[in-house]
Amino acid sequence: MRIDIITVVPDLLTSPFSHSIMKRAQSRGLLEVHTHNLRDHTPYKQGQVDDYQFGGGAGMVMMPEPLAILLDKLKEERNYDEVIYMTPDGERFEQKIANRLSIKENLIIICGHYKGIDERIREHYVTKEISIGDYVLSGGELAAAVVVDAIGRLIPGVLNDETSALFDSFQDGLLAPPVYTRPADFRGWKVPEILLCGDPKKIDVWRHEEALKRTAERRPELLEDHEE
Repeated sequence: MRIDIITVVPDLLTSPFSHSIMKRAQSRGLLEVHTHNLRDHTPYKQGQVDDYQFGGGAGMVMMPEPLAILLDKLKEERNYDEVIYMTPDGERFEQKIANRLSIKENLIIICGHYKGIDERIREHYVTKEISIGDYVLSGGELAAAVVVDAIGRLIPGVLNDETSALFDSFQDGLLAPPVYTRPADFRGWKVPEILLCGDPKKIDVWRHEEALKRTAERRPELLEDHEE
């Protein structure tokens, strides 16, 4: 998979992809993440990429021309499955979206800044708009990093144990059950006996029951979708 990220602050994206699982995905040749500084593709002086909005109002808007120039360049080089714009008014990012995107080959992610991007880019280039929550960030870079991390870890071969992602929270519509490791008795706090019984079927039943219990306590609305 190749992901191209368009940004005006590329340094914000250096660390998230230089460590741990994302670093491993790239070193194994399973994921390529390329960041593009939009200021390198603007025809305006001093790297200008934003201007005042028509009709007045506070806040600057990212201009259409620099974005169009860079998007056209990228699309001439390869076919993209999606051009994603990170925006607070986009579709709420959930595990099912990450699952679908993880089987794509090439993605572009546009990181907005200021008051966002000119609407004409959204109309003529963007194919999917994503929000990671009902709040506003200074820019789309951190949101893009979240999306790439969620997608990248699902690519076969990225995780050392490929079945691990199958048991993450939300994969089956439920929160994940409690997990324990050694020692079995820590300060008198003991691991549930069922996990030490050695019977995989009984353990699976316990984990499912605990997942249902935890979901009912913390995210009861998920159970409605699960039952459907």
